[in-house]
Amino acid sequence: MYENNFPKKRYGITLDFLKKHIPGNARILDLGTPNPFSEIMEKEGFRVTNTTGEDLDIKVDVVTEDKFEVVTAFEIFEHLVAPFNVLNAIKADKLVASIPLRLWFSPAYRSKTDMWDRHYHEFEDWQFDWLLEKAGWEIKARKKWTNPVKKIGLRPLLRYFTPRYYMVYAERKKTTSAV
Repeated sequence: MYENNFPKKRYGITLDFLKKHIPGNARILDLGTPNPFSEIMEKEGFRVTNTTGEDLDIKVDVVTEDKFEVVTAFEIFEHLVAPFNVLNAIKADKLVASIPLRLWFSPAYRSKTDMWDRHYHEFEDWQFDWLLEKAGWEIKARKKWTNPVKKIGLRPLLRYFTPRYYMVYAERKKTTSAV
């Protein structure tokens, strides 16, 4: 997908955030097929297993295994019609996820050639927070950052000041049963 032109800034920020919140030898289920960032995580000592390209709107059982301590999802949930279902089904106690934020000056992303590379959702931060809360997660840390592009124009100028990405570290809420 990136053909030796992967997003260095996004990967650097993501790796720093991950290392700050997750121990280096953690067993991670990374939602999405193997990619350059999953290789970076492995080089850093994380034990990474990727999903195999299944439709997570339909096949949520992939996240229900108890053998993972952490689930990571980097720019995945915006592609799902119903991200609540997979978020609710996750058995791991920790989640690190990032999404591209909805930009008021740019339409939702839609590849004309790859039907899997389309955004069904482009969240505002509060919407993603609410989705996580409803699915039983408590956000412990957040980070937003910009994604400037080397072009001239109003949109490129706005990208210098408007956060494009949002990342969270969340833990599964502890449930208490009434006696």
